Amino acid sequence: MKHYFVTGATGAIGAALIPLLLEDQDSSIDLLIRAENENHLQERLNKLFVFWEFDFEDERKKRVNGIIGDISQALFGMNSIEYDRLSKKCTHIIHSAGNVRMNLPLEEARRCSVDSAKNVVELAGICLKNKNLEKIEFVSTVGVGGRMPGIVPETWIDTEREFHNTYEQAKAEAEDFIRKQVEKGMPITVHRPSMVVGDSITGKIIHYQIFYHLCEFLSGRRTLGFTPATGTARLDIIPSDYVAKVIAWSSKTQETSGLILHECSGPDNAILISDLRKKIRKIIKAYRYRLAPCFLIPVWLFKTVLPAISLFVSADTKRAMKALPVFFDYLSTTQCFDNKLTIEITKKVFRFSNTDQFLERVLVHYFDKVDSE
Repeated sequence: MKHYFVTGATGAIGAALIPLLLEDQDSSIDLLIRAENENHLQERLNKLFVFWEFDFEDERKKRVNGIIGDISQALFGMNSIEYDRLSKKCTHIIHSAGNVRMNLPLEEARRCSVDSAKNVVELAGICLKNKNLEKIEFVSTVGVGGRMPGIVPETWIDTEREFHNTYEQAKAEAEDFIRKQVEKGMPITVHRPSMVVGDSITGKIIHYQIFYHLCEFLSGRRTLGFTPATGTARLDIIPSDYVAKVIAWSSKTQETSGLILHECSGPDNAILISDLRKKIRKIIKAYRYRLAPCFLIPVWLFKTVLPAISLFVSADTKRAMKALPVFFDYLSTTQCFDNKLTIEITKKVFRFSNTDQFLERVLVHYFDKVDSE
């Protein structure tokens, strides 16, 4: 019998992961969910069941238990009785929760990343003493490479480096802490996904995150046709179901203990942003929506005209514009992410989908969804 404790089930990775874990009929799952009270908790659970397409009588719902809590608080915000119960039955821990806001004050970012890592290790230590823990999957990010140029390796990073934002820095510090636990023999696999997008087959995703905001701006339809000239810059994206499959498989084997896996497209499959722009505009035109002519302008000039453009756009677009400075900052770094080890170690289980195989499905699902609302 496997009993999982999972954080981050309401995020893009977690929401893709839970149905995979439930395919094993001997598995049950405790989900840590932020909620104001039991009614709010049930409301959030019901939204997950709808996303997973679990009907009213689906037996899988009986194997999912929601717990009100917070990853950054001691005992995950649980009461001592609930925490003790969990520590005595938990066989697997999957920590995929995190605040993806890029420029939180550093101490707040550390609470989300470093303190939560310490809470995971504390629970794992008790479970090991109770002799029920088998494995821990710790979800980090390829962003721990910071501004490091060239290829970010599937190894611990000792190189001194600067970071684009506090999110990356806090995640890197959390990895440093986890590394010490791995060196002590704790059965942990670290996962570093790149920018997560929708399912490779259906295109669906529980929340439309920064990738989708970028698509809107690259299309020019939110910026009066103006869009930044990105040169040879590339974007590494990865479908949520691929990340989830790697994590689910890894949780069931000790073969990956101590390893760092990169769930990403890698140097050969990261897409040119200029090609992404063309694909986006082609799909929008297929829906017979009018698009303003595309005016490619240098990034510095695009930044300059954004305040003027903001006077003519919706409130939603203005909010989405807040993500653009982060995107522009990444364009200044020539960087890619190695994934040879991950592909090699998982090839016997499932095949990696290259970007061309899933990108159109992801984009079609998004534009079909937003333009029907």
